[in-house]
Amino acid sequence: MLFLQNIPLAPLTTLGVGGPARYFVEAGTPEQVREAAAWAQESRLPLFVLGGGSNLVVADAGFPGLVLKVNILGVTEHSAGRKLLFTAGAGEEWDAFVSYTVVRNCAGVECLSGIPGTVGGTPVQNVGAYGQEVSETICRVDVLDTTTGEIEQFDNARCGFGYRTSIFNTSARGRYIILRVTFALSPDGTARIAYADLKKRFGDRTPTLVETCDTVRKIRADKGMLLIDGNEDCRSAGSFFRNPLLTSGQYAELERLVYELGMAVPSYQGRASRHKIPAAWLVEHSGFPKGFERGPVGISHKHALAIVNRGGAKAADVLALKEEIQAAVRARFGIELQPEPVFVGFPDGR
Repeated sequence: MLFLQNIPLAPLTTLGVGGPARYFVEAGTPEQVREAAAWAQESRLPLFVLGGGSNLVVADAGFPGLVLKVNILGVTEHSAGRKLLFTAGAGEEWDAFVSYTVVRNCAGVECLSGIPGTVGGTPVQNVGAYGQEVSETICRVDVLDTTTGEIEQFDNARCGFGYRTSIFNTSARGRYIILRVTFALSPDGTARIAYADLKKRFGDRTPTLVETCDTVRKIRADKGMLLIDGNEDCRSAGSFFRNPLLTSGQYAELERLVYELGMAVPSYQGRASRHKIPAAWLVEHSGFPKGFERGPVGISHKHALAIVNRGGAKAADVLALKEEIQAAVRARFGIELQPEPVFVGFPDGR
């Protein structure tokens, strides 16, 4: 394995900010992942696992340890009762994997097309969009336990999935490196048309999986959430804030406040009978409309949740705008927005 030094990380992320990695290595097999993790431990260096770089904010000072890019590739499949199991290497491009399953006419991830990143990153934040989450179809995750050096297999329950969470980014953050993910999909299944944008496009008609996949990509493109070279609205870390989940009491208080302001608050049914409030609505109604600019950073012209690098931005610029938005939403609505991206190389973890 080739351990490189002082490798710029900004070009490896979709946001395009941040300094270098002190050490950098790519691993194409589980054994190489184990070797790299052991080297970092023996060298007493912090370790960060890099996927597609689509959900990251890297500090301007860079990362003081080893950045490990997992490039385990390959997709295999086999039948299991009424399901077809697809096992994909953590380094596989997620959107390409979705397209592969859709062409095989297997339902379960068709609404997750167009999302940048790799397969290995999807269980970490329980990636979801347009009415689907990966937790609905993940049946196994192969991981390396960095504390023991052993490779283990987690079933769905052990992953502890929640809204944009799993044990991989909460209770066991940093302990496990994802090597492969297995999805249980439905051959000849029906597309999931639960999201308002999709219902509007298809009406009462049930589309094919391919039609659904293509339509999701078009919707994401219209919102600037599909990566297109040269488009500054795509130079982002995706949705920067999570949609808040409010209890009935919190929602009633928000409704009262919003009514006094002469508005109506949109909401959707969330987990555990909670009310999901669109973070984009909160951002726009707190003084940050689409197209907002603050020097070299701003808000996408197409999506209020995307903080974009308009050219030459630093991580400090991104954090300053993030904190300004959070303060404005807190002051107006009493809601604390939680960021979605992973913050790398910041002393306080942000």
